[in-house]
Amino acid sequence: MARTQDLVRRSELLAGVVDYIADRGLAGLSLRPVADYLDTSSRMLIHYFGTKEAMLVAALETQRPVVSAMFADIDDVDLLRERLWEAWEANSEGSSSRSTRVVLQVLAEAGIQGGPFLEYAQSATADIVRELAGSLRAIDPSHTDPESVATILVSGVRGLLVDRLVTGDHDRVDRSARMLIERTLPSGPDDEARETG
Repeated sequence: MARTQDLVRRSELLAGVVDYIADRGLAGLSLRPVADYLDTSSRMLIHYFGTKEAMLVAALETQRPVVSAMFADIDDVDLLRERLWEAWEANSEGSSSRSTRVVLQVLAEAGIQGGPFLEYAQSATADIVRELAGSLRAIDPSHTDPESVATILVSGVRGLLVDRLVTGDHDRVDRSARMLIERTLPSGPDDEARETG
């Protein structure tokens, strides 16, 4: 029974760590203020996670979407556009927006040499680019460079999320996200029919 309680408490602590980062940021983060925020002790955090870095990476893993599920059933470019727009809405203002703030901070920190988040950021980026490129191949097996298209979409969306967060100009950035998705993806049969009709 104690083991189940430990896992529940660990999950609660990780959710609290995500909230802390979303509210207060990663800069200068140390165990004591996180422990105070979570109404626990630094010693207890070390008991559960070992190190501050391990705690942060574990918290990030709880925020990582299952990208294979996001793109699993897509065989049509219009459905892919729709799925990407749904992801944009969720990450920009839906229930995932707090996680987005955390992930964007981590990606910025990953650029610091010797930082603890590089491996996480590389793996998360590789996962979503691979899955999105796989959807593009499923839609059009003759696609010449689906990885580059996927990279433009992933990096473009991340940049726009930063813009939206920093400027608060939701209308402009939402229009830009829609344009990025619409214009970067290849034309589907319906698009081609409209263009020639």
